[in-house]
Amino acid sequence: MKKYITITVLAILLMPLTGMAQDIFEKYSDDDKVSYVSIKPKMFQMLAKIDINTNDAEAKAYMDMVNSITSFKTMATGDKTIAKDITKWVATRSAVLEELMEVKDNGVVMKFYVKEGKDSDHVSELLMFINGLEAAMKDSDIEINGEKRTIETVVISLTGDIDLNQISKLTQKMNLPGGEELKKKIKK
Repeated sequence: MKKYITITVLAILLMPLTGMAQDIFEKYSDDDKVSYVSIKPKMFQMLAKIDINTNDAEAKAYMDMVNSITSFKTMATGDKTIAKDITKWVATRSAVLEELMEVKDNGVVMKFYVKEGKDSDHVSELLMFINGLEAAMKDSDIEINGEKRTIETVVISLTGDIDLNQISKLTQKMNLPGGEELKKKIKK
């Protein structure tokens, strides 16, 4: 009897942790206040079968990178309550990931987290978190499904066998913030 009481008490104490561990993408995937994209493994398997007949080594490298991704999820919201929940989830998730870099600019905070992969140039998970966009983009409402929205928070998750060198090249090529910092971080 004492054993069952101990197990019950332990289960009750751990319930809040299991709620926090719920995947944030699943939690808000159907919420109208969230823009959500999830590319499933089957799509990446289909992309892997695309035959690129090109002499462009860079295009081949990008295709190899895409083929090595097993999951891509992203979510963006302007809702302050959801943004706070995403921020809490990222803080919880970051406990098992390594922070690769942080960029702060004009009130916007961008963080990159990784989970180690097969070697120092590869990761099995890349989590990107951007917060504070609403203030930086106050005159740049985005139209989604015919409705103007502000964006406060964006979270992106990639899993697979991700080559950080290719991610760095891609962020530089697309002129995304953090590309140079990511390149420097990888070269260490």
